[in-house]
Amino acid sequence: MGFKVAIANDHGGFALKRWLIENYQDRTVEWVDLGTESEESVDYPDFAHKLADYLKDHPDHYGIAICGTGIGISMALNRHNHIRAAVCTNSTMARLTRIDNDANVLCFGARVIGEQVVRDCLSVFLTTDFETGGRHERRVNKINTKEG
Repeated sequence: MGFKVAIANDHGGFALKRWLIENYQDRTVEWVDLGTESEESVDYPDFAHKLADYLKDHPDHYGIAICGTGIGISMALNRHNHIRAAVCTNSTMARLTRIDNDANVLCFGARVIGEQVVRDCLSVFLTTDFETGGRHERRVNKINTKEG
């Protein structure tokens, strides 16, 4: 079973993105790098929207988004109805956001998390399934329902 993972970042997340792509050597992951490609200042919403657009066209893929704290890029991503983005700082959060929330984007803050923790979070995120049915599915359906 393989995973296609689109990854996007701002300048604050550039180094962590490069490290992750180079060091996450799981052969089941195929990376789609959506940028940015340097530490030159850019606006994280631009890359959040680029990732969201990509995932709209590829709903069976996962997303990774990285900025300085993970917060700003996750807020921009969650403006899109088809996105459920979660900032995770440990593998328990990564597991539960898949089980409980069916998250499709994992967000990291490059200034607040270590590389090995990122690797652990990604492994758990990709190998954990959503718990369909019951209260979790009902709640995700409410998240997905846009109200005026």
